[in-house]
Parts: sequence; structure tokens; C-alpha cells
Amino acid sequence: MITGMLKREIKLSYRRKADLANPLLFFLMMIVLFPLGVTPNTDKLSVIAPGLVWVAGLLSTLLSLDMMFRDDYEDGSLEQMLLAAAPAEMLVTAKIIAHWLMTGLPLTLVSPFLALSLAMPERAIPALIISLGLGTLTFSLIGSVGAALTVGLRKGGLLLSLLVMPLFIPILIFGASAVTAAATEFPYQAQLAYVGAICLGALAIVPWITTMALKVSVSE
Repeated sequence: MITGMLKREIKLSYRRKADLANPLLFFLMMIVLFPLGVTPNTDKLSVIAPGLVWVAGLLSTLLSLDMMFRDDYEDGSLEQMLLAAAPAEMLVTAKIIAHWLMTGLPLTLVSPFLALSLAMPERAIPALIISLGLGTLTFSLIGSVGAALTVGLRKGGLLLSLLVMPLFIPILIFGASAVTAAATEFPYQAQLAYVGAICLGALAIVPWITTMALKVSVSE
């Protein structure tokens, strides 16, 4: 059932190609323009590259969170989905995964090439891919709660950012720390374990929290 829902959400996402392209374009521009505005020195860039890629990924994900449920809310289909016979939590999970597939996964796949342009050592690339993949999925999970709470607000983008940003900080710290450790040839498995644990914990509880938040927003 969830596979069918996921296919539906991906097809609907392709109808909003501009919205899908915005996070990736922002990610690309931030990475490309940063050396021009700060320093082209490769030694300095290699030091700040892990944090820069992670911050760019976080901000790019924030750009797309507001649209996760908004179209369904505006055309009235969200209320019908919540009242349908299928468990609402499965629908929410499908929407979250579709959001990650359309935003977080492309950022993760592009990040190695951009990281190498910032003089990041090749040995850090596996840690970057794993940590950013788990991290962006966690961003989509946690961000869905904020998106559900603000879906009924006309200009809820700023409030959404304020709600979820503090929750993103631990993921940012552990993720960037893992890549930095890998780049300096230190063990990084512990940091990846923390990111993975946060991701699994969010996957276990967030769909139910998001569903309750959507029901509150729809009923208002």
C-alpha cells in the first residue's frame, strides 16, 4: 500500500518541477559562490568544506519543506486523505519519503562533486555521502512536523524555519563532525552512528506526530 502511495506522491511532485529545482539550484549556487566571496585558497577551503556542504544542504532542504503538504491543503485533498480508510500515518510516511527522494537524495548525489571542488580530500567522500543521506532524510522527517503545523498559515515559511531549525542543529553537528573526522583521518563511525540513531528514532515517531499536527491544522 505504501509503495502505491509513494509512486503517487512522486508523480505529483514531478508536476512542480520548479519547486523541485529550487533547492538543488540553491545548493549549487551556495557552494560555487562561497569561494568567490570568501577565499579561493584550497587549504582554507578544505578545512571549512564539511561544514559548508552541510549548512548548504540544511538551508536547501528548508526551502522545500513549506510545500510538503500545502498543495494538498489548498485543494482540499489533504482533509480527504486524513479521513480515508487507509492509515493516515502511511500516507504521511509516503509524503516524507517522496520529499526526500525529490530533494535530499539529489543533494546527496551531487555533494561529492561539489565537495571535491572545495578541495575536500577524497577519503572524506564516503562519510559525506552516508552522513548527508541520513541527515537530509532526518531533515525531511523533522521538517514534516513543522510543515504540518504551519500548513494552514498563509505565510508560514518563516515560522516553519524557526520551529525546526533548533532540531536540525544536532544533526548538523554530528554530520559535519563525521566528514571532518574522515578528512583528517580520524575515526568517524561514532558520529555516523549518532546521525543514524536520530534518523531511525525520527522515522519511528515522526509520522504519528505529523499526522496529529495535520489533523489539528485541518480542523482549525
